This record gives sequence, C-alpha cells and structure tokens, in this order.
Amino acid sequence: MKVVIAIDSFKGSVSSMAASTEIAAGINKVYPEADNVILPLADGGEGTVEALVSATGGQIRSVQVTGPLQQPVQASYGILGNGLTAVIEVAAACGLPLVPVEHRNPLRTTTYGVGELILDAIGQGCREFVIGLGGSATNDAGIGMLQALGYRFTDEAGNDAGHGGEALLRIRSIDAAHACPELGQCVFKIACDVDNPLYGPDGAAYVFGPQKGASPEMVEVLDEGLAGFAGVVQRAFGVNVQNIPGAGAAGGLGAAFAVFLQGKLQSGVGLVLDIIGMEEKLHGAHIVITGEGRLDGQTSMGKAPSGVARLAQKHGIPVIALAGGVTKEASGLNDLGITSFFSIVNGPVSLEQAMEPDEARYNLRRTAEQLFRLIQAVSPGCNNDNNAGDKGNRA
Repeated sequence: MKVVIAIDSFKGSVSSMAASTEIAAGINKVYPEADNVILPLADGGEGTVEALVSATGGQIRSVQVTGPLQQPVQASYGILGNGLTAVIEVAAACGLPLVPVEHRNPLRTTTYGVGELILDAIGQGCREFVIGLGGSATNDAGIGMLQALGYRFTDEAGNDAGHGGEALLRIRSIDAAHACPELGQCVFKIACDVDNPLYGPDGAAYVFGPQKGASPEMVEVLDEGLAGFAGVVQRAFGVNVQNIPGAGAAGGLGAAFAVFLQGKLQSGVGLVLDIIGMEEKLHGAHIVITGEGRLDGQTSMGKAPSGVARLAQKHGIPVIALAGGVTKEASGLNDLGITSFFSIVNGPVSLEQAMEPDEARYNLRRTAEQLFRLIQAVSPGCNNDNNAGDKGNRA
C-alpha cells in the first residue's frame, strides 16, 4: 500500500513534519510494509520555509537583519535543495510578533529586513525566490524592502522620504540608479492568497491596519499615503498598481514585488504543491492523508488540504483529512475531493490540552492507526499489494 501524507502544520501545536511522522507510525502499526511518502506541506504562510526545506533536502539560514522597529532581529529563511531557490516568509523580518503590542504602529514599522534577507540570499547564489506574504506588522507598501535593495525614495526637496507608512505621504520621486544589479537576474514567485487592492475601503490600511495597531485616524493617513504612492509609481513606471489583485497584501508588499521586482502573485498552496512535486508523487498512491489544525469553511478557500484534495481527485485517489477541530461548515469539503474527514480529538477537552504537542502527536498516531484498521478490515487485499514501489517511510 502506498500512502501519500501531505498535511499542514497544526499551528501552535505540531509541525507538518511531526504530524506526518505520527500518522506514518499509526499506519505502520497496521501495515508494517506500507510505502509512506511524506510531503511536508504549507499554504504559503507560516511554516512554508520549514515545509519546503524538508521536502527538498535544503537548509535553513539565519541572519541578523533590521526588524520592523528598525532594531536588529535574527531572522531565518530557507535555501532549497537545488541551492538556487530561496524561500522567505516576510514575517520572519517584519512580522507582528516582533513588535510588542504597546509599540505597534504601522506609521513607523518598516519592511527593510525583508530586503536584507533577499540580499543575503543573492549573496548565497540564489536567483529564484519563493516569498510567503502575510503576518506583517507593516503598511509601508514595501518601500523599506526596496530601500534595502538600493532604491531611493525622495521628497519634494530631493531628500530621503524616510521609513514606515508615514513616509509614503512624502514620496515624490523614485531613484533606481543604485538598485542591486543582480535583481535583474532574479525570479520572484509570491505566495499570496488575498486579492485586496493597495488602497481604498478594501485596501491594506482599512482591512489590515487595525490589527497592526492603527487607530481609525492612522488608517486614514496610511490609506492616503498608499494612494499617493500609487500615483508616484504610475508616473514612474506607467503601471496602475491599484489594478493588481493582491497589491495590498502584507501592507502593500504585494505591490512592491509585483511592480519593482516583476513578481508573480499566485496561490500559496498551488505554488508549494508545485515545488514539492505533489502531482508526480501521487502516481501509484492508494490513499492520501491531508489536513490542518482546523477544518472549516475557510479550508476550501485556498488552504493546503483543499489544494491536495483537488490534485488527488484528478487522479481518482481517495483523500482522508485529519484535524484538531472540524466545524459543520467543513461538510462542503466532500465536494472538493476530500472523501472523509475526522477530528483527532476523542472527547471533551480544553483547547489548551488538545493543542499540547504530546497530546496532538498521540491523537494523530492513534487516529491513523484506527482508520487503517478499518481499511484493512474492508480491503484485506491491500496488505499484499506490492505494486506501489519501494516500501517504508520516505520524505
């Protein structure tokens, strides 16, 4: 029996790799000879670096960069097994957890550290980039990142406009004369699962600003700055950034990648599945195991399990989804290719207890074992099916 295990992390509880390992252990208690193919999974958000590095045999690199408060922070990114592709989660350099609640102010926070991570990766020989947007503490339209990469943004007097969201109000011109020359050799693939425009009622400031510490008055100032910056960009490059779906992602970083670095904004889970070669790994599989911490109505909207299910459905392979919690809205997942889904929690427990790593690991292993005991009972021939290829667990 060949089983493909492609499960997202249970945020705050167990990583994708840890969850996959426990599921494989449960399967092997029933089918010791099972060919378990482990594919660490993410949807472009938190955990993407770890998942892609694990799946490709890459490495994690840690460097000191400028944090969102313009103070040094230690940030990590991944270099995939090919040695040419860097995977960066922008939150590692400008994420909300890096800013204490009392200091959250998107008028001041900067994405400068994201540019420093890109420069470091270029120095390591990388020319292809996978960027995970999301979780930023910023609303500077990516000018901080671009400043680190050598771009200069100036005011009416020709002086540097400064940093943070408030600087956008002062920008009148863009100087690319000293931009990193290697950028022209680089390809940027951007994992972006929101389509918010740069400014306006559905833009970066109004939708995401409050959770980053912006008061209603700040939101208005930030939105005005984003709109003004869009005008400067259109005059400089002839691009109407407001027409780019996802330009408002991560406080406008989506716009910066799309316009300045010619980045392609695309589905996060689709990008990840392509990199790990998910469709190829499905060949010869009897069952696919996927899941995430919570299965609900949002799962069908670009989350990892739905992406896995669509590919498996294309090849007629049944899919089992496991989660810590399952809401009634998850019933629609059956129409997307998930054959059946289950909560791994066996009885009434507190959320804290359910998320305790040892508890979650045990529940994943136990649930997988019980499911495959049922499969063995109704399909005993699977125990002797040797057509799936090499046996054992492999990542």
